[in-house]
Amino acid sequence: MSQTNTVARDQPAARPGAAAPGETSQRQARRTSLLRPILMLGGTLALALGVLLFWLQGGQYVSSDDSYVEAAKVSLSTDVSGLVGKVYVHDNQHVQAGETLFSLDPANFDIAVANARAQLAQAVLDINAAKRGYAEALAQIAAQHAQLAEDQTNLQRYAAVVGNGGVTRATYDNARYTVQASQAQLAQLEAAAGLQLAKLSGDADTPVEQMPEYRTALAALNSALVAQRHSVVHAPFSGYVTNVDQLQPGMYLSAGTAAFGLVSDDHIWVTAQPKEDELTWVRLGQPVSISDDTYPGQTWRGVVESLSPASGSEFSLLPAQNSSGNWVKVVQRIPVRIHIVSGPKDLKLRDGMSTEISIDTNHHRHLSDLF
Repeated sequence: MSQTNTVARDQPAARPGAAAPGETSQRQARRTSLLRPILMLGGTLALALGVLLFWLQGGQYVSSDDSYVEAAKVSLSTDVSGLVGKVYVHDNQHVQAGETLFSLDPANFDIAVANARAQLAQAVLDINAAKRGYAEALAQIAAQHAQLAEDQTNLQRYAAVVGNGGVTRATYDNARYTVQASQAQLAQLEAAAGLQLAKLSGDADTPVEQMPEYRTALAALNSALVAQRHSVVHAPFSGYVTNVDQLQPGMYLSAGTAAFGLVSDDHIWVTAQPKEDELTWVRLGQPVSISDDTYPGQTWRGVVESLSPASGSEFSLLPAQNSSGNWVKVVQRIPVRIHIVSGPKDLKLRDGMSTEISIDTNHHRHLSDLF
């Protein structure tokens, strides 16, 4: 048996209707050449469709990571000066509204109040004395009027008989001088009564409490009482005190000098700084989702409370002046205040914490917006 016959016998017999190996390769090449543009076109369309869907859904939410927790806070001080007497709290302690925080040495304030009370009492005595003096002056004036009338009567009687020798000329002259003296005495008494009346503001029947001297003394007493009351500082709202250690008993605290700080524990909000072109559909009352960097996975709920009437740069120390020739447009940020409605009760948001917010504007984009 020849080698040619052996090889031919080992090869399988071709099936009827089967394509030759060369034809199969050609078919696969044609199929690949048709499938490649279809896949490229389909991939491009799928990518475009995905971008379109993302754009349509992207107009509903306004997100910003430039947002921070803020709280009502105050630097505690008082409008009176004095030595610090007692400090009743310690650093980072929680206090309730109205709780005593610190007080100044009360000695000087007590003395000032006692002195003001004495001045008020003296004013009452002076006013009552002026009233009695005026009443006495009126009584003296009445008595002097009676004396003057008697003297004038005597003068008239003497004048009627001095010509026929009924009385001597000396007696007549003495009677005339007596009348003149009584008139002068009456004028002096009326002047003294006028002075007493002037001290009573022109009306002797005015109550003591309405007299200027009384009101001046009462105002001084009230001022001393206010200073005494302000020497004891109370918490204006509940919260946490900070930097308490900078205030120590015995140090002199000047009026208006900050003693330490108080940060509210219930008046808390979030201030976000979104870009101006992101606020097109932001409105008051829209729901907001808030997350804090300190508590991953936790979410607080809030609402848009207000939008600032000016950009953040307008409140800077040196606002930008864009009147020069090399002006460059910069996207501004508008502060948005967010009221916190609810959140995890056992997690505390603290002033200055970084947050991320997402505002649901409920606005949906449409294809018409592209044209």
